[in-house]
Amino acid sequence: MKAFDIKSGQGVIVLGVPHSGTYLPPDIYANLLPQARTLADTDWHADRLYADLLPDVTLVRANFHRYVIDANRDPGGSRLYEGANTTDLVPKTDFDGNAIWSEAPGHTDIESRLVSWHHPYHAALAGELGRVHQKHGLAVLVDCHSIRSRIPFLFEGVLPDVNLGTNLGTSCDERIAATAVNACRNGGDYTFVRDGRFRGGWTTRHYGRPGKGVHAIQIELAQSNYLESECAPFEYDSAKAERLRSHLRGILRAIEDATTEMGQSHE
Repeated sequence: MKAFDIKSGQGVIVLGVPHSGTYLPPDIYANLLPQARTLADTDWHADRLYADLLPDVTLVRANFHRYVIDANRDPGGSRLYEGANTTDLVPKTDFDGNAIWSEAPGHTDIESRLVSWHHPYHAALAGELGRVHQKHGLAVLVDCHSIRSRIPFLFEGVLPDVNLGTNLGTSCDERIAATAVNACRNGGDYTFVRDGRFRGGWTTRHYGRPGKGVHAIQIELAQSNYLESECAPFEYDSAKAERLRSHLRGILRAIEDATTEMGQSHE
């Protein structure tokens, strides 16, 4: 199994999809505890949700499951959210705080998974961002995520429908962030928040360098808005999903338009 798939476009936006993959090598899958084998923490169908929303968008998708190694965590192992429950580079627990492994992976296992899975995905993502930046003079990474709307171990209450993450305004130009917020505000009755519980993972923080013309924003979606149910088998609800896709298309178009204007202002 290849670590990633790429669909290259000619536009300014690169979509990263790090958590929709479900592949686990047989030896890793065999080490999962029975409950973990439901893979409940997957960003179910996120790649399908974003597919073909805009012409000429680039998409880089990780094919491996986040239990193999989390493509949205620091390869150095630093924690993502200090003072809050979170999961690690190779998670020890699931989102509900339950153990995942019969035998927890050791340092050698983690290093091997970095080389085989994490590094190739990010090499592909960095390569596409570089290509787009060279073509346009700037690039925008939209890191695409989804999660169950109720997870007491991670957050209180019900998650807003759309969660924009800009790492407190440091990962992208404010014009891009404000445009995304306005698109959420004007795009219907979906609830939203900027830099709430999820303000951008390692990917957003690592690649977002607005001063160098690379902007990054994370979109975390509540799965209640496009799944039939937030429990196994996590089936895609086409009617709900098409309504959400229309909203996402509006957000991406707004980001694309804002970025085009930024590029023209520097010509």
